[in-house]
Amino acid sequence: MRTYLECIPCFLRQALDASRLVSRDPEVHERVVRETLRLAAEMSFDRSPPAMGQQIHRLLRAVTGNDDPYREAKQWANEQALALLPTLQERVRAADDPFALAARLSIAGNIIDLGCKSEVRKEEITSAIESAMHDSLDADALEAFRSAVESAKDILFLADNAGEIVLDRLLIEQMPMERTTVAVRGRAVINDATIEDAKVAGLTELVRLVDNGSDVPGTILELCSPSFRQLFNEADLVIAKGQGNYETLSDVDHDIFFLFQAKCPVIARDVECEVGQAVLCRGQTRGDNV
Repeated sequence: MRTYLECIPCFLRQALDASRLVSRDPEVHERVVRETLRLAAEMSFDRSPPAMGQQIHRLLRAVTGNDDPYREAKQWANEQALALLPTLQERVRAADDPFALAARLSIAGNIIDLGCKSEVRKEEITSAIESAMHDSLDADALEAFRSAVESAKDILFLADNAGEIVLDRLLIEQMPMERTTVAVRGRAVINDATIEDAKVAGLTELVRLVDNGSDVPGTILELCSPSFRQLFNEADLVIAKGQGNYETLSDVDHDIFFLFQAKCPVIARDVECEVGQAVLCRGQTRGDNV
C-alpha cells in the first residue's frame, strides 16, 4: 500500500506525541517535528506509511537517546490485557463457536495502537472487547480463514502491538499450535510487541517465537532478517495483525489473512469499510479473495 497525502498529518502528530512522551524540552519537540517535515518532503509516496514510521522513530531514538520511549505504555497495556485474559478464555471456551469469538477478540485487541492515536484508555479496551462479544465478522471471510488455518501445514502469525498480543493468545489457542510460529518486531518501535511482550503474554509456553529483525512498525520484507524472510516464504499461511502489517503486506504475493480495526479513512477506503470496523480479509494476490 502506498502513502497518501492524508498520511502526512498523522506522521507529524505521531512525531510530536512521541517527542513529548520522552522529553519536556520544547527544542527537542521542534527538532523532531522539523526533521519529520523534511523526511516527509523527501519520501517517495510509493512507499508504505510504516516506512516513514521507521524513520520518525529512529530519529526520536537518536535525538533523545531513549531506545524504547513507549516502554511504560507497553507494560500498562500488557497488564490490562493480562487481567482480562482468564475471563476471556472462559468465555471463548463456553462460546458456541470458540474460533469465531477468539478471532473477534483478537481483532478487538488492535485498538491498542499508539501509532494511530495519542493514547488508549482502559475504557476503550473494555468497550472494544464487549463489542467483539456481540458483533460478527463477514461469514464468508471467517469460513475461508477457518479452513485455511485447519489445512495449513506451517502458519506464521505476525503480531502487532503490546497488550494486543495478549488477546491474540485467545486466537492462537484455537489454532494448531504445533504448526504455528509467532513473529514480533526485532526492535522496539512505537508500542509494537517485541519478544519480551510475547513472553509476558505466555506465548513461549505455546508456540515457537521469532523476531523479524526489523524496527519497522509493519513488515517490509526486504528490511527483515534473512531467517525471517525464509520463514515467511515457506509458510503455507500468514496471519497478519494490525494496520501496519496490512499497509506493508497488502500487495505481497502470498496467502495472507489480515485482521485489524480500520482506524483511519485511508485504510477504510482501501478495504472498502467504515472507520472503526473490524476487518478480516484475505490478500488480493494468491488464493480466492473473500
